Amino acid sequence: MSDGVIRDVAELEAIYGTASEASLIKVADRVIPVYADWIRRSQLCILTTVGPEGTDGSPRGDDGPVVQIADEKTLLMPDWRGNNRMDSLRNIVRDGRVSLMFMVPGSNNVIRVNGTGVVSVAEDMVARFNDKGRWPRSVIVITVGEVYSQCARALIRSGTWTASDQSEGLPSVGDMLAAMKADFDGKSYDIEWDARAAKTMWNAD
Repeated sequence: MSDGVIRDVAELEAIYGTASEASLIKVADRVIPVYADWIRRSQLCILTTVGPEGTDGSPRGDDGPVVQIADEKTLLMPDWRGNNRMDSLRNIVRDGRVSLMFMVPGSNNVIRVNGTGVVSVAEDMVARFNDKGRWPRSVIVITVGEVYSQCARALIRSGTWTASDQSEGLPSVGDMLAAMKADFDGKSYDIEWDARAAKTMWNAD
């Protein structure tokens, strides 16, 4: 009796059928102008990396373009202040495979990039992002393997840009931390978060 798990690509293809022409011709091996126009408008993307422990997905945001396009094969992503876990950076140092998913508020389309990355602390690289006395500690230099658009169905189904605020009643980060460590003062963490974030949004101090 089958357990219902698909373990063969041919079986998967038999169930789903063939890909549409549009889904195949959209893939470019570099950042062509129409994709560049889109990426430059994106201030939010999801960075996915791979390491010995598994995969990691990390949101990356900026108050301007979330990456710089150095050339048609190279994207530059500053690593702004975070929690110092360095999950993405650790993975890239050990396994350079990366994927990025760029979003723009109001658009149900997404642009995806697959490629490889390295972490650079070269002075000239970091200096590219020096703005008002703030600078990243490192820059992820991404070599583009492929770029393509993602169909809009997922964002349409979820109502990402049109749904009303559904955050009321959600557990706070303080609640989550207190659930993981009984003596952690989650309430104080939440109260102090806004001021702490404002102070450390871009730099360590």
